[in-house]
Amino acid sequence: MLSNLSNMPSFILPSPAEVWQQLVESLANGSLLYHTGVTLQEVLLGLAFGAGSAILIGYILAKSKTAEKLLSPYIVASQSVPVIAIAPLLVIWFGPGIISKVLIASLIVFFPVLVNTIVGVRAVPDDLHNLMRSLRATRWQTLRYLEIPAALPVFLGGLRIGATLSVIGAVVGEFVGSDRGLGFLINVGRGLYDTALVFVAVFALIVMAMSLYGLVRLLETRLLAWQQQEGSKDTLQDSTLPADKQPKTKGDPHDG
Repeated sequence: MLSNLSNMPSFILPSPAEVWQQLVESLANGSLLYHTGVTLQEVLLGLAFGAGSAILIGYILAKSKTAEKLLSPYIVASQSVPVIAIAPLLVIWFGPGIISKVLIASLIVFFPVLVNTIVGVRAVPDDLHNLMRSLRATRWQTLRYLEIPAALPVFLGGLRIGATLSVIGAVVGEFVGSDRGLGFLINVGRGLYDTALVFVAVFALIVMAMSLYGLVRLLETRLLAWQQQEGSKDTLQDSTLPADKQPKTKGDPHDG
């Protein structure tokens, strides 16, 4: 191992055994679970608030050119400022409690979900909108049966990005000012030169981000199962057609 070959002191590069021992101790005394729970709460609330507001504003911008012209410059300008630069202000204004961490996580989640919501809603073909009008569908029916299913694949792609970014936002807030959470635990380990503790907290953050990403992927699989069913039906129908009536691909030697 690198730690053994380099002969570095443990406060610079701890060995895997030391990291494992620190992990066991942190689990035994409950500190790791406590701080992980605090950060997870901040992440989930920030993800919910940021994604919810992004969906609402994104749908309005996608349906209204006027609203897009009025709000887009301010939204883009807000994203040009790094979150870590305004995190101290949010902590000063809202205190070192959970509110400031949720706001920071929401800000970092907001933009990717917003963009994907706009792209997804605008990707619905006009022919399908015309079909819904011909069926005299209400605005709510159009939203429920057309726009939401059509925009889901793109929206869930943005939610996957937002789920991982929300962890970064919560930890940034904890770095700036907090007395609990995994970011606070990393600060404690840094101050005490307890690098093993830092590694334990970092690994916990990795597991958290990967778990959230996996949950969104699972949600995507459940919600988009109808697309896979439709694709399998189309493939089955093509395979049952006579050879002379099957769709020909480009460069088919039988063409012409």
